[in-house]
Amino acid sequence: MATVIKKAWGYRYVVLVILWLVYIINYFDRLAVLTFLPYIQEDLNLTPVEVGQLASVFFFAYAAAQISAGFLADKIGPKKVMYIAIAVFTAITAFTGAVKNFTQFILLRIGLGFGEGHHFAPAIRAINNWFPSQERGRAISFFATSWAVAPAIVPVIVTSLSFYLFGGDWRPVFYILAIPGVIAILALWYFVTDTPKEMIDKGKLSEDQDIDQSTASPAETISKEEKRKSYGLFLKDFYFYVYTLLLFCQLAVYWGTTTWLTSFLVTQHGLNLKEMGFFVSAPYIVAFFAMMLGGWLMDKVFYRMKPVALIAYIASIPVLWMLGAVEKGNTGLLLALLLLVGFFVNLNFGSIYAYLPKRYPKDVVGSATGLANGIGQMGAFVAPLVAGYLVAVGADGSQDFSRVFIFFSIASAVAAFCAIVLKEKPVDNIAAPIIDEKQTI
Repeated sequence: MATVIKKAWGYRYVVLVILWLVYIINYFDRLAVLTFLPYIQEDLNLTPVEVGQLASVFFFAYAAAQISAGFLADKIGPKKVMYIAIAVFTAITAFTGAVKNFTQFILLRIGLGFGEGHHFAPAIRAINNWFPSQERGRAISFFATSWAVAPAIVPVIVTSLSFYLFGGDWRPVFYILAIPGVIAILALWYFVTDTPKEMIDKGKLSEDQDIDQSTASPAETISKEEKRKSYGLFLKDFYFYVYTLLLFCQLAVYWGTTTWLTSFLVTQHGLNLKEMGFFVSAPYIVAFFAMMLGGWLMDKVFYRMKPVALIAYIASIPVLWMLGAVEKGNTGLLLALLLLVGFFVNLNFGSIYAYLPKRYPKDVVGSATGLANGIGQMGAFVAPLVAGYLVAVGADGSQDFSRVFIFFSIASAVAAFCAIVLKEKPVDNIAAPIIDEKQTI
């Protein structure tokens, strides 16, 4: 049978979709824990502070893993790093179903954080390798919708599995979630290579005039000395750290709300397992469209991230504040505010990760992404932990989350200030100068 040779310019979208699907599987594992958190808390007799510690320790390990993930993606290639990451987090997810106490859970959360933390930067590096610079905003925005689609479908799927197959038991669901991890490894092996050039060399793609040949060149095309100087382009750049603080606040709000949303709905608003699954999914349904809109606005309207960021963060301040103050029983207003939170918190999520590939040369974008995301993920570590202390527990055991959402509003305000300060003009690479894309489109 003759080998089917696909056009390289079209196949990059196949690679993007596979990376997107695989990252949804990544989110299945972490979001299953957050979905069942109020029931795990009851089963293991955990306090709100302990729940916050469990959520935060994952992100501490996840943040630490980002730095090595970016370095490894540049050194050995993104595909190998993703293989390791998926194998680790798949095994640990299966073990989570057998957890018996707080200490075991802490250790598993650390392991899951290290495993999943080595997935993101390699995926971004692979997209950067496959897509020309003028398409990366939209490509990364589409990839970013994986963390809108996953939270939209995971709560419904895992709660349905628990309710209909296991009588409300959360533990067997984690054993089932090992299966998608195996599928993810096979999909990467068959469909993805680190660069278009590798796929062409294997005879699976044809040379085509529409492919951006710069995406086919590996990082090794410049010398070690030039690469060392290139690292200084972001390490010595003041705006890299402004961006990192902005990312810190963005992730604090996103993961703070995602971590505590199920507990907020179950304990403060009294929703049952089935109702909670629907309400948790609602904000992430609109988040998908918000992320795609943000990427389109960045690439086609503003040519910059800053206007998108300001719209997102300024609007997030009041809607987060009001969400925490909704009275119990007012489900209509609760749902409306959840939808608004889902839209504005996620509007800048795709475009925010397109900032680094647009500002810095591709030779170091993996390391820059890993470092920035590693520091930024500390926001995801801090927010659930702080929120655990801000939950007000009444004498009757009731819980009030109003102070938690005020905290998230303040984080959005800090992000808005960072967006005002941020500069986006591309930095020249010693080895390969970057052209202002606004002038070339």
